[in-house]
Amino acid sequence: MSTTSANLSVLVGKNFACVKIAGRANFTSSPDFKTLLEQLSQKGFGRFIIDLSECVLMDSTFLGVLAGFGLKMNPDGAPGKSAVELSNPNDRVAELLENLGAIHLFKVTSGALQLPDDVKTSTPESINPSREEITRTSLEAHQTLMAVNPENVARFKDVTQFLAEDLKNLEKPS
Repeated sequence: MSTTSANLSVLVGKNFACVKIAGRANFTSSPDFKTLLEQLSQKGFGRFIIDLSECVLMDSTFLGVLAGFGLKMNPDGAPGKSAVELSNPNDRVAELLENLGAIHLFKVTSGALQLPDDVKTSTPESINPSREEITRTSLEAHQTLMAVNPENVARFKDVTQFLAEDLKNLEKPS
């Protein structure tokens, strides 16, 4: 399995942030993605566009982080009320969002991005997550997916059990 992380870039405007994900959105890029979204949210951005036009695939950990953010920005889970827009997901990613019951947390759009003129571009720094941070992020992501859709419990209960045990071992002092 390839562990090449997705490339993340950010465009910010007056009240919105656009995060572009290029490549493979997987467990190794999930802690950076989660940290980036938390930082942008803490800075007061209220609307988010996640540009998936160059995201070739997304694993369940990354999707769980995305779903957790979607839930945070739309706590009621009301369709069409999300402050998080997923722009141009490919068929594979859209199908994964649908199958895991997380699509309702987002507004999904296709076509050219309509961005204001006053945007600034930046490339976020990686937090260089430890194995413990990656494992914790993966565990939380899968727990989120199970909370969002009860059908995911059967899919991910063994994974979460393994990750919880692995995390417990990683947290033990040497």
